[in-house]
Amino acid sequence: MSAGNLAISQAVRSRMNELGEGESIWSAQSMDQAASIVGDAVRAVYDRDHKALSEFGIDFNCSFILGGQIRGEPCRLFQIYAAGNFIESQSECPYFQIGESKYGKPILDRVVRRGTPLDEAVKCVLISMDSTLKSNISVGMPLDLLVYKTDDLAVSRFVSINDDDAYFAHIRSRWGALLREAFHELPEPDWSQMDPERSRPIFDRHIRSMDQ
Repeated sequence: MSAGNLAISQAVRSRMNELGEGESIWSAQSMDQAASIVGDAVRAVYDRDHKALSEFGIDFNCSFILGGQIRGEPCRLFQIYAAGNFIESQSECPYFQIGESKYGKPILDRVVRRGTPLDEAVKCVLISMDSTLKSNISVGMPLDLLVYKTDDLAVSRFVSINDDDAYFAHIRSRWGALLREAFHELPEPDWSQMDPERSRPIFDRHIRSMDQ
């Protein structure tokens, strides 16, 4: 997966396709080596293009998520930055996001754990994407969803989700209704339980700062 400047991301992918025999991510002996190959390609594109980009005021902006499994290894997930360096997902950080992430992140933080079943994770990421679609008009359909199971060593589940997808339409409608229902069930502020004397110093400081 890639995010950032599309021309840079495409250049990085092209650079990886030009690698000689034995240097491809498809021939890597470990996922760590595969992530290093992507990082090296990012640095090569940076060395070639960053001066020209900076002359036009364009930042070298790209990021990648690389995930998968090589036989004999566990599934591994990496996030690769514009500097070509990368980090690996750990138990305390079971997922990565790139691109526009702030709108859909809260639901992921509350739900996704290392042991979350795949189908629950799929449901959660789709709700997360719906939140982003709802709040950011620059993000749109379709959504490409790929699910990989440990030791399958092949992609068994891939779907491109459009506006007419029945399941996505159902969960986005149901999720919105449940959020509104939960909101209305929350109690209103009980102003009688608030201590006016305790809050007055804050109010007074705010008034003084406005006067100044």
